[in-house]
Amino acid sequence: MQQLPEEKAAGKNPVQSAQRIFGILELLAAQGKLPLHEIAQRLSLHKSTAHRLLCSLIAMGYVRKEERTGCYRLTFKLLELSGMLLEGLDIVGLARPFLERLGQQAHEAVHLVQRDGAEIVYIDKVEMREGSIRMVSRIGLRRPIYCTAVGKAMLAEMPEGKVAQLWERSRIERLTERTIISLDALFRELEEVRARGYALDNEENEIGVRCIGACILDYQGRANNALSVSAPLSRMSDRRIQELAPFILEARRKISRELGYQGAQ
Repeated sequence: MQQLPEEKAAGKNPVQSAQRIFGILELLAAQGKLPLHEIAQRLSLHKSTAHRLLCSLIAMGYVRKEERTGCYRLTFKLLELSGMLLEGLDIVGLARPFLERLGQQAHEAVHLVQRDGAEIVYIDKVEMREGSIRMVSRIGLRRPIYCTAVGKAMLAEMPEGKVAQLWERSRIERLTERTIISLDALFRELEEVRARGYALDNEENEIGVRCIGACILDYQGRANNALSVSAPLSRMSDRRIQELAPFILEARRKISRELGYQGAQ
């Protein structure tokens, strides 16, 4: 069978062929199932070109054709790929370069935490040695979610009902004279966090230490991780927080993108 000029051009241009294949995958993912003529029409392809690409996808197991309707639809093979990707995801290794960069920018201790119920757990730490006071935090350390910058950053991404649920599961203690011990006060604080994009710990967890924290969102928009910059009160003035905010927000955005988050931050 003689190839059409369009097919010959596609064969010589692997990038164009890849674009068309992924165009079909994305179209079927969005629409569920479509007949051949509609796939070709929506993607501005000749029917024979669309048919050839669909046959290739069927042979590879990504698409199947319904016998009853003649429509094409995706199989679950893409889900298998995404599952393998997520199983191999190492957030500590993924976030490390961004934490190190943030540490170089801030010249202060940088932490990565993960939520475990109503607590946060430190899972990585970058500490600048030159001219810095070493922080008492350590990997594996647990803290209540309600009184830390990283915890409040995550709570700010959750609905109020979820926040109230985590509050009820927490042992509310006045760790310092600045610790928030009222749910209404926490809700007001979270409104400020959403407006700023980052959270603050103003000696609420430890006297003499201030932290600025931002939430990391994964591919489903879940708020299970956060990062922070911590420093002694003497070096973490309001002005210094304003200087550091763009750096921590940039790191948060880049790590979230690496985790597959597609929303605005």
